[in-house]
Amino acid sequence: MKNLVCLNLIVILCLSFFSCNTKPSVDDSKVFRLNRYENVSSLDPAFARSKSNNWICNLLYTGLVNFDDSLHVVPEIAKHWEISSDGKRYTFYLRNDVYFHKNAVFGKDSTRKVTAKDFVFSFNRLKDPKVGSSGGFVLNNVTDYKALNDSVLEINLNQSFPPFLGLLSMKYCSVVPHEIFDKGLDFNKNPVGTGAFQYQLWEDNVKLVLKKNQLFYQKDKKGNSLPYLEYVSVQFLPEKHSEFLQLIQGKVDMLASLDPSYKDELLTPKGDLQEKYKSSLQMIKAPYLNTEYLCFYLDGNEIVPKELRKALNYAIDKNKMITFLRNNIGFPANGGFIPKGLPGHIENIHEGYQPETARKIINDYLKSNQKLPELKLITTQEYADICEFVQSELTKVGWRIQVNVVDPGTMRDGKANGKFPFFRANWGADYPDAENFLSLFYSKNLAPKGPNYSHFKNENFDKLYEQAINTNSEEERINLYKKMDKLVMEEMPVIPTFYDQSTTFLRKNVHGFSTSAINMLDLTRVWKD
Repeated sequence: MKNLVCLNLIVILCLSFFSCNTKPSVDDSKVFRLNRYENVSSLDPAFARSKSNNWICNLLYTGLVNFDDSLHVVPEIAKHWEISSDGKRYTFYLRNDVYFHKNAVFGKDSTRKVTAKDFVFSFNRLKDPKVGSSGGFVLNNVTDYKALNDSVLEINLNQSFPPFLGLLSMKYCSVVPHEIFDKGLDFNKNPVGTGAFQYQLWEDNVKLVLKKNQLFYQKDKKGNSLPYLEYVSVQFLPEKHSEFLQLIQGKVDMLASLDPSYKDELLTPKGDLQEKYKSSLQMIKAPYLNTEYLCFYLDGNEIVPKELRKALNYAIDKNKMITFLRNNIGFPANGGFIPKGLPGHIENIHEGYQPETARKIINDYLKSNQKLPELKLITTQEYADICEFVQSELTKVGWRIQVNVVDPGTMRDGKANGKFPFFRANWGADYPDAENFLSLFYSKNLAPKGPNYSHFKNENFDKLYEQAINTNSEEERINLYKKMDKLVMEEMPVIPTFYDQSTTFLRKNVHGFSTSAINMLDLTRVWKD
């Protein structure tokens, strides 16, 4: 049976890199292999919620706009756009050379050109409750959208929202054709997009194969067609250590995770690649838009005073935390809540590690209070080592706290509903704009309806926030973001511990690979020796 399955795959794909012992019929340098220990649950961009789904959808689909490596909005299917003076009307002018992947629904071995009406259809799917997309929130501020003609799309907003272009870059907003759905076909078995690669085969939890889109509209700087690769082969081994062994043996071309089971095998304590792997592997580090933090619930009966929150911050040696617990993967959070790599980030806001200052604040507090607040730091098992480090640091300055480990479900419920006065959390970017991080402190976003888990309320902050989302000037908006971040760090409802960093390991013969702070897989310009 296994040989029969293998034979069928060869017939379908004309590739022998699945599990057979026959000589490969495809040049290995044209095949990019990777593993995802987290299975892909859908190939429909309307469900591009998980990292695995996002990565594959980024290969299969394109939308109106995208981000470059420096997080600047760049054209994709839209050649250019206009924004009205009040910031409410967006008019997109589309390319006329974008075609859907070839599929039988367009006729035998045929395709058709993408038009503005296809975006109207794709956006309607996001809003359709029968579809049940997790991306409908992207259009929450949208009044209407319409195709003015085949190449012009107009979107109108309820109110100005400058980060809107960033929302449109999300894979949810990719364009798909109506024909697949008109014929009642399973889109997961017939995914049709406009991306650099197109669907070839998918066996759930086993294998996914994509092949080069010969009609892809993007070219390199010399005018050569993209992508350079012919195939992308994705396997789904759930064991992270197995993925690591596959990389070392040359059976996959990349590793995009750093699990504790092999972290010290790959990296030195300073975060460099171990000498024995330098001849076969390369490592790429990049800021990743994720802030790890400790959060105080300010509506609780036992509120920790602001001066003690600052003392706690001074007591934590964040450089030491990154060095010994993270092998120098990440950056100590001595700035604000906006992470490194995002416009608006400030490198240093407070004075960093100052145990003597922390000890003095605590002693001054005890002169007029019988004891310090009894703190329990709530976390999940995955981050227990980080929280135990915080516990140790506070003990050094005379403040003993407890660390309680709960399961992820209890953590989600507890932080959303104000059940934990003090807990560890993190926030990763939904879209690459600092507004997404600062929304955690806007008083109209109180959890559980919004992401303000600390229940922080500040009139000055709210005024700056509302001013920022009504400002079309990017420079002015970034200055407002910095003011807001400084205000949050002055009040300290949260204590940022570190800003995350993505670490990608590649075989030495892989070239043209790039990454950015949104950590999206892009193989459009990748090639292999």
